[in-house]
Amino acid sequence: MSRPVQVLDNILGAVGQTPLVRLDKIAEANALKCNLLGKTEFMSAGGSVKDRIAKAMVEAAEKEGKLIPGKSVVIEPTSGNTGIGLAMACAIKGYSVIITMPNKMSLEKEALLRALGAEVVRTPSEAAWDSPESHIGVAQRLRREIPHGIILDQYRNVNNPLAHELTTGPEIIAAVVSTPSTSEKPSSGKIDAFIAGAGTGGTITGISRAIKKIHNSQCTVVGLDPIGSILAVPESLNKDGNGEQYIVEGIGYDFVPDVLNRGDVDVWLKTADEESFAAAQQLMKQEGLLVGGSSGTALAGALRWLKTEQGQKIANEPGKNVVVLLPDGIRNYMSKPWFLDIAMEAKPSNLANTITQILGKQTNAEALSPKL
Repeated sequence: MSRPVQVLDNILGAVGQTPLVRLDKIAEANALKCNLLGKTEFMSAGGSVKDRIAKAMVEAAEKEGKLIPGKSVVIEPTSGNTGIGLAMACAIKGYSVIITMPNKMSLEKEALLRALGAEVVRTPSEAAWDSPESHIGVAQRLRREIPHGIILDQYRNVNNPLAHELTTGPEIIAAVVSTPSTSEKPSSGKIDAFIAGAGTGGTITGISRAIKKIHNSQCTVVGLDPIGSILAVPESLNKDGNGEQYIVEGIGYDFVPDVLNRGDVDVWLKTADEESFAAAQQLMKQEGLLVGGSSGTALAGALRWLKTEQGQKIANEPGKNVVVLLPDGIRNYMSKPWFLDIAMEAKPSNLANTITQILGKQTNAEALSPKL
């Protein structure tokens, strides 16, 4: 499915239709014989996979008569990306927006939301989801007290997984099916494994349904859940680090959202912040992909699963296709310590040493950081 080449009526026409990209350098570095493919959702109009559900939820609410231009106030609790998608859609359609968001979410997300015209309310990151002080609790209070307030509710809205079942999944299928198999780049013509992190769960639920219903019922779907979250099954997986604060944003929760059907996921793995950020660095340095931390989670989980007995059956077979969902880009996290540690890494390369010898100036982080 190609990206639009005609003049668009507005930016919502550029939501989705993101490229599926070969990750050959990472595959080679990990001795994988299968095709490792990244669905680059950070290339969507608003910068993340959540653009799709924001557009779908707004358009569905309009059809149902729940939104009135010039009157309705869209209120949404979010980790940020759904809020950005909603603020983008509402800027075009003429609705006011209030976003409630935990304190741990990046300053960049808040800045983007405000730039798009949204009001932003921060809430304690440690507040339980059902606490009045949580981003969900605060959103509910605002809805009760603000005239024409409405919560589209990504955690329960059926248009969340449906957006992925109708768009993201079919896009991935079309890309894999339409890419010819060659002697140099063999392909089974099928998606043999799909791997993604889970937040609300709408993404992995919807894409899993699309793949298994209309393409390959034998596709293995692997869900990734950060240590400290409780989404994985069996429940025993969640015992280590239960309630622990994790840094990676946009995935994991302390409750199971209604839109997450864990039965649509075949295997769950728990992931740590450290491996997520290290894998994000791999995607940047080896594949040139400017991804966020949860994209690193997806890659880290994929590489770990491909080393299991089940995963090796796919990893060791040329032509098998493993699709990894890359939810968002680095734009939202450039002030975060984990990214600055990567970007300002103090180890000088051989080329940096050569530059220093020629110019007599250091080019590494040690030289630059005092000026930042």
